[in-house]
Parts: sequence; structure tokens; C-alpha cells
Amino acid sequence: MSDSVHPRPVIVDFDAAHAAAFRDLNLIWIEDGFSVEESDRRVLDHPQVEIIDRGGFIFVAMVDDEIAGVCALIRSGPRLYQLAKMAVSPAIRGRGIGRQLANAAIDRARDKGAVAVELFTNTVLAPAMGLYESLGFKPAVFEGAEHTRSNIRMLLELTQQDGNESAR
Repeated sequence: MSDSVHPRPVIVDFDAAHAAAFRDLNLIWIEDGFSVEESDRRVLDHPQVEIIDRGGFIFVAMVDDEIAGVCALIRSGPRLYQLAKMAVSPAIRGRGIGRQLANAAIDRARDKGAVAVELFTNTVLAPAMGLYESLGFKPAVFEGAEHTRSNIRMLLELTQQDGNESAR
């Protein structure tokens, strides 16, 4: 698979023009196997207020000026972020776009001084689980989650630039 056949996406920061795609791409995967919950609606309908204004970020993968995927990095605490609401257009899944979005989010968390990135998912999402494990996420203590569909919490501890492992 060459880049001339499948151009590499460009990852950009979210702006208001991306809001509908952020919502719509996420609704595709949620509705495919789960129920859309009130907390989903709140975040997907108001990403600026619910994510950006609270210290988080949204990344958008652009391919040929089209939105190919999205991913949120939600601030969970002073030095903890949550990887969330990652979705890639069904027509172009399997091209590494999710990996690029996740890496952009992890890099931003590291740049912001985070000691870890967590995520909540469901083990039936095999491709997502494989991606998260390949990025270094490991199962972590799970004490419930915002979404009833989540049955696992995963954590990626970030090594700070001084070489010391981060706090747990």
C-alpha cells in the first residue's frame, strides 16, 4: 500500500468547522454496537464546552481536505488525560489513521506534563484493543466508567523527559 494510493493524513487541531464530523463519526461506531448515552450526546453535541474549554484537545485527521478521523484527549486531572471519542470513517479504516490520531494525543499529553493517559473501552472492540495494546496501554484498575458500554480501563504511563518513570 503506497502513499500515492492512500495519502497520509494530516493531523490538525479541532475548530468549530469540525464539530459535525466529530459527532457523526463517533455516532457511527457507538450506534453500531452500543447505545448512545446521555453523556455521549453532551460531549458530541458540545465538544468545545465539554472538552476544549475544560483543558482538553480534539485532533482531526484530514485526507485530501476531507475529515477521515477524530480523537479527543480529555483532561481527567492535573497530570492525567483520557483518550476518548476516537473514530475513523468506515470507508478508510485499517490505514493507520487511528494510530496517528492516538499518537498525536499521547504526544500532546506528554507535552502538557501528563504522567499518564487512560482510556475506557470494551473488550469486544478487537481492533481498538489491538491498537491500544500496541501503543503500550495496559489493563488497569477498573472502578466503573462514565459509559455503561465500558468494561475495561487501560493506562499508558508516560516517561517524562528526565527519564524517570511517571507516578502511577
